[in-house]
Amino acid sequence: MTETTTMLAARMHDVSAPMTLERVPLPSPGPLDVRIRIKACNIVPNLANVLRNWTTWFPQNPLPALPAIFGLDPAGVVDEVGPGVQGFKPGDRVYVNPGRYCDSCRECRSNNRMHCQNFAFAGYFGLTPTSGMMLDRYPYGGLAEYMIAPQYSLVKLPANVGFETGARLGYLGTGYAALRKAGVGSTTTVLINGISGTLGLGVALFALAMGAPAVLGTGRNRELLEKVQALAPDRIRTHSLSDGPVSDWVKSVTGEGVDVHIDALGPGADHEIFNEGLKSLRRGGVAVNIGATAGLVPIDVHHMMDQQLRLIGSCWFSAGEGQAMADMAGSGAVDLSVFEHVVFPLEKVNEAISGISARNGGFSNFIISPS
Repeated sequence: MTETTTMLAARMHDVSAPMTLERVPLPSPGPLDVRIRIKACNIVPNLANVLRNWTTWFPQNPLPALPAIFGLDPAGVVDEVGPGVQGFKPGDRVYVNPGRYCDSCRECRSNNRMHCQNFAFAGYFGLTPTSGMMLDRYPYGGLAEYMIAPQYSLVKLPANVGFETGARLGYLGTGYAALRKAGVGSTTTVLINGISGTLGLGVALFALAMGAPAVLGTGRNRELLEKVQALAPDRIRTHSLSDGPVSDWVKSVTGEGVDVHIDALGPGADHEIFNEGLKSLRRGGVAVNIGATAGLVPIDVHHMMDQQLRLIGSCWFSAGEGQAMADMAGSGAVDLSVFEHVVFPLEKVNEAISGISARNGGFSNFIISPS
C-alpha cells in the first residue's frame, strides 16, 4: 500500500494498552457519507478512564471492535462526498457529531433519533447492548488523518471558528442540549455544579448566551472559580464547596432558589453535592444531570412531588443543535475565545491522553492535530 491509498491512524489493539501509530487503508465514502481530512480532535478528560475501565464498568455496552480508531470530537475539511450527499462539498469546514443512529428502529422512524435503540458514539463507545452495529458501520474516530461519517452528522463551521474550537463542540453541546431541555431563557436562574470543569464551563457560556440573568456555580478550586466569575462578573456568582452547603449559599443569593440546576460533576463526585443542587431548586424547578453521577443516589421523592420538581438526564445533542451553537459562535452571541488550546501531533496521542489531568480546568482544550 502507498501513501495515496493509506492514512496514518492511532489505534488501540487491547483495552488499556497505549495507542499505536500505523498506516491503514484510506476509506472511501458510501453514497450518503463524506470523507473528512481531520484538522483537530478534542481529547475528552474521560477518555483515559473509558479506555481503561469501560469493559468492566459497562460490559453490556460495546467498545468499537479492536483494533480501533478512537477520537470523539473531530473537526476538519470535507475531502470527498458520496454521490447522494447534498448540502456539503469538498472544502467545507465541519465539525463531526459522533452520534450515530440506525434510522430503522421505532424511535428513529418517529423522528426521535436521539432515542435510537442502537445509538453509539463513533470513536468512543455504544450506549445500548445493540449499538455495536453502528460502531461496525462507522468504525472511524478522529485520531487519524481521515475519517468517514454520515452526512447527517456534519456541522458547518463559520469562518471565525477555528478547528481547535470546533472540536470542543461535543462537550459544549452536552451542556447546550441540557439548557434547552430545561427551558433556559431570559428569566431563568441557573446553578451549575462543577462550573469550572470541562462540561460546566460550556454550560455557563451558553447559559449566558441564552439570556440567563444569573448563573451560579460551584467548584473546589477558588482560583478557577474566580476566573469563571470574571467572564461575566455582573451575572456569574461562584461558591467553593469548602465554604459550606451549596443550598444555603444559593438561597442566600437568590432568596427562593434557582429555576434550573445542571449537575456537571463526574462519576466520582460526592452524591451529597448532587442532592445539594436538588435542594437549591425553587418550586417548579428542573434538575438535569449531564456529568454521569454514578451509583444509587438517595433522593427525597416526596419533596420532589410536593415542590413540583423535575429530574432528567441529558446525554449528547443533535447535529441541528450543533449547528445552532456554531451559528451562535459565528454571530458573536457566544464567546468561545476563552479556551486555551493545547495542541499535540498525532504521534504524541498517548502523551496527550495521560497529560490532560494537568489541565487548567475547563479552560484547557486538549487537541490532537493529525494533519
